[in-house]
Amino acid sequence: MSSPELCILGGTGFIGRHLAARLNRLGRPHRVLSRRPEAPEALRVLPRTEHRRCDVYDEAALRAAFAGCRTVINLVGILHDRDPHGRGFRRAHLELARTVLAAAQDTGVRHLVHMSALNADADRGPSHYLRSKGEAEVYLLTFHGDVALTLLRPSVVFGPGDGFFCRFARLLRLAPGVFLLPGAHARLAPVYVGDLVERTIEAIDRPPAQPRRLALCGPRDGTLLEWVRYTAAVLALRRWILPLPDTLAWPLAAIAQQLPGPPLSLDNLRSLRVPAVCGDAPRQPTAVEDVVPAYLRAGAP
Repeated sequence: MSSPELCILGGTGFIGRHLAARLNRLGRPHRVLSRRPEAPEALRVLPRTEHRRCDVYDEAALRAAFAGCRTVINLVGILHDRDPHGRGFRRAHLELARTVLAAAQDTGVRHLVHMSALNADADRGPSHYLRSKGEAEVYLLTFHGDVALTLLRPSVVFGPGDGFFCRFARLLRLAPGVFLLPGAHARLAPVYVGDLVERTIEAIDRPPAQPRRLALCGPRDGTLLEWVRYTAAVLALRRWILPLPDTLAWPLAAIAQQLPGPPLSLDNLRSLRVPAVCGDAPRQPTAVEDVVPAYLRAGAP
């Protein structure tokens, strides 16, 4: 395999695996960085994916990994942080962004594609997640220097193996007839991971002269309650889905966030206060109904 000009951080995650698979189909070599000593099975079978063990928080290690790369794609992000002050969010989102940009500038990387979030806001974000994403945006927009910058800002992302429809499918199957739903009235515009990957590749191929921010939403808005009811309908599960008032949702989230791989946290609930929709911005074409039934009914990982 020829030396890759693309380097991906977070390539072993949900979006990263789909991006690596698409790049392989396009015949484009790329390097995926992770702290795992061996590549996950999903990446080992991809002939144009080079897996490299790397502590992405180590700037010297990043400089070595970025050597020869023209574009870096940072997909690293976390949804849960047990620290009540959000220090884990700041490390994964803000501090890593600083380290990545410094290493990119030192090694002559020409373009940084950075995964942010639709409602990222350093000042007014209601959650540690959204504020830390916003702080990363502010930093990158201020100090990107000669590195072209693209910020991807998706709503919730869906597709085979997602953490949205697949997660609710698992929870609904376990529910004993009644399913209690916090944040039921939050508005979301789920965007298909395939569309997100295509926009990412387009961004890779067109480094902007000025920093670019891309809002990414699917074709239809809906409340969380509507999307969960849709999930139950696809699986033919008869569940009574009850929206929880905040007086009950907050204590439930406080308990749930203590679980391993928590389904919900207080910070998640705070994020849901802001509608994750795109307004009049262009929408991505793939509807939930086009792909979700196939992978939910098949139980695909």
